[in-house]
Amino acid sequence: MSNRNNSAARYFENLSVQTKDLIVAETDAEFDKAFDNWLEVAISRLESSSKEFKDLGEDAISSILAGYLSTGEVSVTRETHSNGHVDLTVKLVNSPTNRTKLGEAKIWSGPSYHTKGLGQLLNRYTTGRECRGFVISYVKLQDIKALFEKLRQYIDNEKSCNLQGICKDHNIR
Repeated sequence: MSNRNNSAARYFENLSVQTKDLIVAETDAEFDKAFDNWLEVAISRLESSSKEFKDLGEDAISSILAGYLSTGEVSVTRETHSNGHVDLTVKLVNSPTNRTKLGEAKIWSGPSYHTKGLGQLLNRYTTGRECRGFVISYVKLQDIKALFEKLRQYIDNEKSCNLQGICKDHNIR
């Protein structure tokens, strides 16, 4: 094996498991699962420093999250234009298929504000060429679980964004 191949193999070995899973995903379902695990690691990093971020706004927190997420293999940009300024655009670099996700971020301000962000993502920013999108709520209140149970009830009752059926649990909590 050439020195170049050895270097590439060593580089790949040093990547996080989550990043490796993103790179080698062959289907959209595999990519979505890998993305969720990868995003969860960055969210955990944000949560571990939440006291330092409590006075920051959405743009500042989103910039920090983008910094946590960006690697040589994954580009995470802020305010990229896609029928408007998308809070977070995630692209797998050098992927043979389009592996792009759009994300909307909001400081938690109740269920209707959260679903407004979802509406922006689905009805304005998404072009149809991206993978599944995501909405992140930065919650600065206690009892997040209860807040999101109310959010679920709100979306199920209001059928926000033309929801079909009911909300389902997500593995990132």
